[in-house]
Amino acid sequence: MAVKVFGSIGKCSPALAVAGGVVNSALYNVDAGHRAVIFDRFRGVQDIVKPIIFDCCSRPRNVPVITGSKDLQNVNITLRILFRPVASQLPRIFTSIGEDYDERVLPSITTEILKSVVARFDAGELITQRELVSRQVSDDLTERAATFGLILDDVSLMHLTFGKEFTEAVEAKQVAQQEAERARFVVEKAEQQKKEAIISAKGGSRQLS
Repeated sequence: MAVKVFGSIGKCSPALAVAGGVVNSALYNVDAGHRAVIFDRFRGVQDIVKPIIFDCCSRPRNVPVITGSKDLQNVNITLRILFRPVASQLPRIFTSIGEDYDERVLPSITTEILKSVVARFDAGELITQRELVSRQVSDDLTERAATFGLILDDVSLMHLTFGKEFTEAVEAKQVAQQEAERARFVVEKAEQQKKEAIISAKGGSRQLS
């Protein structure tokens, strides 16, 4: 799709000017789902016009973070984020952050939000209340990303594990619980067999009398 600077602008791929300059009529191709930001640089007496193309389609990014729970357990979390820039904010995004805005912004704010939210829950609650944790992270991260001109279409908690010590403690607790259940079953079975023996013995004595 051809976009003519300062001329008619295509509906799906408009060109946005971020820096002024004396620019003659120029023609650029911008694919569907992308936006062009026009950037002028003066070198001597020549005008150099450079179109910066931004992908405005929703894109995925996985962000791994290591943080701590309320009870000071190490937590490894990976978020999957579907993001896209606000088209009208592209000039500000380009001038204040740069073309690699996702590299600069998403890991930073994801770490910030995850540390804040995870610190409100202990390790056990992170497991039993995972849905609540995920929703809180999504709400806070979406609000934070908006301040940078980004839209988050989806935030998913893909991976959540704990440090070695906590994992071993949980596994030991599960083993202890399983052994306790097994012991209880053995006791109950022995008691049932004892009752059956008593009933059988009573039945035999009645027949003899």
